[in-house]
Amino acid sequence: MPSRTRRTLMAALATAALLTSGSILTAPPAAAAVTWDTDRANAAYAANANAVIASGSENGGTAAGNAFDGNAASRWSSNFADDAWIRVDLGSTIRVDRVVLDWEAAYGKRYVLEVSRNGSDWTPFFTETSGTGGTVTAHTYPQEVTGRYVRMRGVERATPWGYSLFSFRIYGGEPAPASTGVTNLALNHPAFTNFYQHAGNSPAYITDGGWPANLKDDATRWSSDWNADRWVSVDLGARSTISKVDLYWEAAFAVDYQIQVSDDNTNWRTVYQPSAGEVAARRADVKSPGEAVGLHDAVTLPTPVTGRYVRMLGKERRNFYNPAPYTAQFGYSLYEFQVWGTGGSAGAAYPALPGEQPGAYRTTFFDDFTGGSLDRDKWRVVRTGTEMGSVNGESQAYVDSADNIRTENGNLILRAKYCNDCTQAGGGTYDFTSGRIDTNTKFDFTYGKVSARMKLPVGDGFWPAFWMLGSNVDNPSVSWPASGETDIMEAIGYADWTSTALHGPGYSADGNIGARQVFPNGGRVDQWHTYSVEWTPTGMKFYVDDVLVQETTRNKLESTRGQWVYDHNQYVILNLALGGAYPAGWNKVTTPYWGLPQSSVDRIASGGVQAEVDWVRVEQKG
Repeated sequence: MPSRTRRTLMAALATAALLTSGSILTAPPAAAAVTWDTDRANAAYAANANAVIASGSENGGTAAGNAFDGNAASRWSSNFADDAWIRVDLGSTIRVDRVVLDWEAAYGKRYVLEVSRNGSDWTPFFTETSGTGGTVTAHTYPQEVTGRYVRMRGVERATPWGYSLFSFRIYGGEPAPASTGVTNLALNHPAFTNFYQHAGNSPAYITDGGWPANLKDDATRWSSDWNADRWVSVDLGARSTISKVDLYWEAAFAVDYQIQVSDDNTNWRTVYQPSAGEVAARRADVKSPGEAVGLHDAVTLPTPVTGRYVRMLGKERRNFYNPAPYTAQFGYSLYEFQVWGTGGSAGAAYPALPGEQPGAYRTTFFDDFTGGSLDRDKWRVVRTGTEMGSVNGESQAYVDSADNIRTENGNLILRAKYCNDCTQAGGGTYDFTSGRIDTNTKFDFTYGKVSARMKLPVGDGFWPAFWMLGSNVDNPSVSWPASGETDIMEAIGYADWTSTALHGPGYSADGNIGARQVFPNGGRVDQWHTYSVEWTPTGMKFYVDDVLVQETTRNKLESTRGQWVYDHNQYVILNLALGGAYPAGWNKVTTPYWGLPQSSVDRIASGGVQAEVDWVRVEQKG
């Protein structure tokens, strides 16, 4: 939930209500920890100036310590070498949550952030291949980044000068060790979730040790997406005896939830749930986002329980008036998750991320459309009002008709048709029809090289696309963009360019991770071109005519944008849309249709506006 101004906590909740387990719902505490968000690099340098070293400096006024002194005006500038580096000794081993680099004009085009326990053996955790300077925040979740030393190692400078940093900030803390006395076993331990909003709201922040005293500021927190069945969990490192849980909620708290424990992170036992009366009181606390504040749930279990993993499973989200009298809901938002007990282990770690797949590519799906009609063993025809609703403000209805979808001369033809007020679909009336097909339920797959040879129409608002959706998109507990979307090719009627994009939690719609590709040497979209993506466990590479046009690694996506949601089945889609949000954002047309001017309507009416597909191929390893 975004940061908002809030004034008061509902009186009924401020007075606190006793829960069935002996838990008490309390107002914001008078004081709270304020040191959890400390820049550990600055603290290390302040304690010992020799904690910082670098490969060299441009001159005496740009020494390495300037990047750690807390002065935004001073800077480190390296020797003039691509392989220059700077590092800091934090003085103790911490779990790093994030690193923030504030670049001067002489920034790194390519560089690596690395961590080490001994100052000699380094593990990379963030790799930049196309830096643009400015302020870069590299979040570490879901990687295991634990060590005493952190280094920026240059690979390629963006300018002839050295690397120049105003500041090099590091945030994190020491993981709670095993304990025979009651302590917060979750402190700086690994945390997990099914979904989160973006990189800055990952579950890593629920164990960093702090929360704002007013329980309303936009401080470090986990924030889920907008669904009720979301959870967040903590790995204590070893089987532990748990007596109490403290939850420090932002205003978007859970009305109803369960505290569960597990020995294996798979099988869960519910050990606490608010009473019906408490749930009713929380449900009644409906305010505008500007007025609402958070809660502190202090849950003392009637009997201690054992387990290695502890989680909060959301059952119902809080309601907001936004504006009154309509009720709106956000996701869950939790500042801190404390687990009090004995046991635990500082050795808890995030699991290793998947690496590249072995083996050579082989074709697992192919269609060259040489049959007399569409092969429905391979393709599903998508219809507006049946398989899908109207989306993106587009003007067409997708229908199952040979006028819109057919094979011809060895090509698939997706053709747009005009007929004023003549098509009823999904409760609406449409002036246009078009075609959309996909492989959902016919061929869903994980990872591979996906390609198609296509020829596209030119004209404002003509929006053909070759793309993929996560196969769980129709699951209401997932939906878009948590399903993931991979746009291998989109065109919106311009003759000389197409685009590629990824959509997921924290990077969807206009905020997608994308690129625009201009054809070289006068090339046009109405000529034949091959569009493809190579999708692997570690990233996506997009190509036009075998030329790399966009590369997005999992590492950079999760470090800077949001959750990687491309580790499950997707399916292939081909369609021709008319008008809508993407074309309108460029051509600014509002009449007679959004994103579709009269000249394009006239062309559709006269016939011949179509996308052609020569073939589609999926290759996979294994």
